[in-house]
Amino acid sequence: VQLVESGGGLVQPGGSLRLSCAASGFAFSSYAMSWYRQTPGKERELVASITSGVGSTNDADSVKGRFTISRDNAKNTVYLQMNSLKADDTAVYYCYARSRLNALLRYWGQGTQVTVSS
Repeated sequence: VQLVESGGGLVQPGGSLRLSCAASGFAFSSYAMSWYRQTPGKERELVASITSGVGSTNDADSVKGRFTISRDNAKNTVYLQMNSLKADDTAVYYCYARSRLNALLRYWGQGTQVTVSS
């Protein structure tokens, strides 16, 4: 099982980034997918999630209207489009998968750093 994030980097305030998470080794289409983020000394927080099946989404209040989560089941990939980035968005972003059929089956990616700074 692998979740490999990419797309992180340094961006100026107001800029955009798109994160990708490529999944392998499990039935991607039957897993809910989420993006979390974490800064030093703080707990990991949920940023956005998308269900399996119809792909309903849910976003944290702090990113509503700026971030969009989406998935491509044909490519086993989940995305996080991040617009109007702020310094407070600086964090390590993690991809997370949870099985719809067995909640005990959960996987984390290794994380990708996003830094918003001028």
